[in-house]
Amino acid sequence: MLGAIAGDVIGSVYEFSNHRYKEFELLKDDCFFTDDTVMTIAVCEALMDSCPDEDDNDIRERIIDSMKKYGRRYPFCGFGGHFFRWVLGPERKPYNSFGNGSAMRVSSAGWLYDDIETVRRMAVLTADVTHSHPEGIKGAECSAALIFLARNGASKDELRRYAQVEFGYNLEFTCDGIRDTYMFNETCQETVPQAIVSFLEGDDFEDVIRTGVSIGGDTDTLCAIAGSIADAYYGIPEDIRLRVLEFLEGEDELIKVIDRFVCRISDKK
Repeated sequence: MLGAIAGDVIGSVYEFSNHRYKEFELLKDDCFFTDDTVMTIAVCEALMDSCPDEDDNDIRERIIDSMKKYGRRYPFCGFGGHFFRWVLGPERKPYNSFGNGSAMRVSSAGWLYDDIETVRRMAVLTADVTHSHPEGIKGAECSAALIFLARNGASKDELRRYAQVEFGYNLEFTCDGIRDTYMFNETCQETVPQAIVSFLEGDDFEDVIRTGVSIGGDTDTLCAIAGSIADAYYGIPEDIRLRVLEFLEGEDELIKVIDRFVCRISDKK
């Protein structure tokens, strides 16, 4: 989850001003957390308050409650229009989205459970409360599964094959090959593969994020997804972790959830 937050904060300033190079100041003073961080934390809290033995609908209701609670507390952090209306309104039904929001908020599901079947089931529940389109569900489920496998020692070749075989993602491209043509895109199907390849090509956590920023597009979300996998595979350098948390200073409720999550998964890394 911390990798997703780091990717969000680092990518925040390049979302609408793409930087097509890997050389840039990693954490500029004008970086900020966005809806990606807020919803990542909202989903995390709901999952920590849930038990996999519960009925799926009870877990969904808890996820909805948490997302609406945090969304209403942070209404101006960059939500997409349709999701924002869902957050503010009384509606609790999904709206068939295939946006990349389902994948950027799912990272805690890859950490909180000890078998991949439960990880995938819980990832689906975090997605289908809003992103009930098959692509929206697939993006979340694949991202969480790769996090689980990465933290359990899977190689990059194994992670690549899993994403291709289990989810049908085409990963037969390079970041250099798409850098000049990749455009802003908020769909899972045009963000999750790019995030995975950014991770696969990166040499360490920082390089993964730099690679993600360098291909442009929806950089905060793309880097949140890539960073969440990189966190599970490499871990986050302490200086980056501490600097990222500075951007959440004063947000005690968000920090409380992060601290609780860190305590829950401290024996899993």
